[in-house]
Parts: sequence; structure tokens; C-alpha cells
Amino acid sequence: MKFKDRTLNQLADMICGNFDPAQSFFEYRSSHYISRFFADADTDYQHDGSTRGKWVAETLGKILNEPQTNANLPPDSFCRVIQELMDQGNCLNEGAERQGALVLLNASLSREGFEAFYSEDKKCYLKHIGTNAVALVTPNPHRPFSVAEVKKRQQLTEYLDKCSEDDFINDILLPLFRQLGFHRVTAAGHKDKALEYGKDIWMKFGLPTQHMLYFGLQVKKGKLDSAGVSKTAAANIAEIHNQALMMLGNEVFDPEIGKKVLVDHAFIVSAGEITKAARNWLGGQLDILKRSQIMFLDRDDILNLYVVTNLPLPDAALLKLNPDEDELPF
Repeated sequence: MKFKDRTLNQLADMICGNFDPAQSFFEYRSSHYISRFFADADTDYQHDGSTRGKWVAETLGKILNEPQTNANLPPDSFCRVIQELMDQGNCLNEGAERQGALVLLNASLSREGFEAFYSEDKKCYLKHIGTNAVALVTPNPHRPFSVAEVKKRQQLTEYLDKCSEDDFINDILLPLFRQLGFHRVTAAGHKDKALEYGKDIWMKFGLPTQHMLYFGLQVKKGKLDSAGVSKTAAANIAEIHNQALMMLGNEVFDPEIGKKVLVDHAFIVSAGEITKAARNWLGGQLDILKRSQIMFLDRDDILNLYVVTNLPLPDAALLKLNPDEDELPF
């Protein structure tokens, strides 16, 4: 996507705060705070000390060239920049609704066919005037990763190689699914397996119609394969299939409504690889009704989702993961 130079320069002036301080609706940002601004918008751009307005305009042009999820809407990074610029906590010389800033912003964006507006969550969104499509900043696990995100993904990979199954559940999966919008994300634990019925985690997801869908997760630390005799740290998909069927056939108690409910969908989650042969075997075992009920998440899926949702790394992943190096000298 390409914006006119005039538009980019005007947006750059808003980000830099190049206005009379007594009348400006945008705060002044020096080189340091421009770098912080783009970091807060989840980008890796840092001001190089050159002319602020020119550098910001060029950076916005680079951001607009990033991959788009919709041909009529700008990239997610650009939408995050606009949300950061229009944060109601940054109001200046006006009320928190920032009507003056909104008028100036829309005077520039309308030239490109967009309109900015505040929603009920008090965040600023962009709408394509021609189609009325709204740009929603949603996690996209298939987008290109930044250098910092690649490093974070590698740290998380090293953590998954060494953590236990309970650590994988408590440190990775529970925060991840809560961040993705699931409710009542609850781990069954491994102390009383008699009460699990194949479920390591259960949770629910609210639909816009106020209906609830219930999910159960069968979690494995190692690789899932279809070999007749699985190697150490690997599990056979047939066993997982039986546990998933148990999960779908048993109820969970939802304390919010005070009654038991059946699990609607089952997730098979692995901190390792779910081999193609295992997926094919399971697909052949499921009838047409069950195929929509059992879904997969393997290591790559978990890593990508964890990174794009911007969750902090577990404390253990930030430490040295080699136990020999971590031993105290006594």
C-alpha cells in the first residue's frame, strides 16, 4: 500500500509533534521518544539521529509496504502506529476524546480513502471509506517476524526442549489461551488423573450471540507419531485419539452456570511435532461428524501464536537453560 508523500509528511508531523506547543494536539517527541513511540507500537524501528520528520515519513512508507491481510486495509503495524498516536492518555490541549487530534488525522487520512474513529474500547481504528471495512489489529501467526521476535521464538524453543509437561501447561498454554480470549482456562493437573477423563485443560469461548463453546485440551510434551512402537519422549496418536474421544464423551462442571456441560471441541496440543503420518492416520479414523471437533496445535503453531500475541517469556526461559551453568558455587 502506498500513501502520498503529503500524507506521510503530515502524519510524521503529528508523530513528532511539530506544532506550536500552546495549540498542538500532539505531544512533542525528541529522537529518543520517537524510538520509544515505534517500540510501543510493536515495531523494531529506531531513530537514527537524522531529521525527525523526514525519518518518520520514510519509516511510515516502509511500514505501509509490509504484508497486508486485506487488500483494502493497511498492514497491522500501521494500524498499531495510529492507535499509539491517538492513545487517549496522550491528549494535549483538549479532552480525552481528542476530537481536535481526530479532525487533523482524518483530514490527512481521507486523502487516502480512510477514516479514523474511536470505538467503545477507547481505541482508535481505521475504516476504509469505500467498503466500510474496519482494520482490526489481530494476531497473525503467519506474518513475517521481526529480529526481536525471531530471538524470542528461539528462546522459547530452548525452553520447550527442557521444560516438563506441567510447566508447558502452566507457563505457556494457560497464559496463551487467556490472551487469545478464552474464558475459565483451567488445568486439570496430573495429581488426580482419575478426574481428568483425557482433559489436561478445559476452557470456554463466548460467541457474539452469547452462546458458549467448550473446549478440552489433551497436551503432550513430546512428538506425536503413528509408529507401532513409539520411541522415548514420543506418544502414539492412537492413544491420543482414545483420550480425545474420552474428552468429548465426558462432562465438565462450569461453576459460572452451576451445571455440567459437554465438551464441544477437542484440541490435541504437542510441544513437539505432530507428524504428517499421525495427522493422516487420525483423519482416517474420524467420521465426518468428529472431524470438526478434533483440532491440532503442534510446536510451530504454539511458538508463532505465543510470539504474535506479545506474551512475555516465562521466567525460566530468561535464565540460563543449562543446569550445569546454573549451579551455585557451593
